[in-house]
Amino acid sequence: QVQLVQSEGRLVQVGGSLRVSCVASGDRFSAYAVGWFRQAPRKEREFVAAISWGGGSTKYADSVKGRFTISRDNDKSTAYLQMNSLQPEDTGVYYCAAAYDYDVPTYNWWGQGTQVTVSS
Repeated sequence: QVQLVQSEGRLVQVGGSLRVSCVASGDRFSAYAVGWFRQAPRKEREFVAAISWGGGSTKYADSVKGRFTISRDNDKSTAYLQMNSLQPEDTGVYYCAAAYDYDVPTYNWWGQGTQVTVSS
C-alpha cells in the first residue's frame, strides 16, 4: 500500500500560479498511476488530471487543459500539479490519489487534501 502526503495550500491571486505536491511512502511509487481531484464548496468532487506509472501518458479535465500540468518524479516518489492562470472557479480542496490502473483506475489511496483559494 501507499501513503500520500500533500503540500500545504495557500491563497493565490487571480491569474497566479501554484504547484501542489503529493509525496508517497510505503509501496513502490512507480507501481501506481496518480490522479488529482478537486472539490469546491457545495459541489461534488471532480477529476482534474491523471498520469500514468512512468509519466508517459496524461489526461486532463477540459476545464484545466492548457492551464494545469501534472507530472511525477518517481525517484522522489512525488507527483505534482502545476496550476497556472488560476481563476476563482479553481478554488477548492485538491486531492491526489493513487491507483494500480491508469486507463480504468480505482483510486484506493488518497492524500489529505490541499486547500487552494483563488482570490480576486
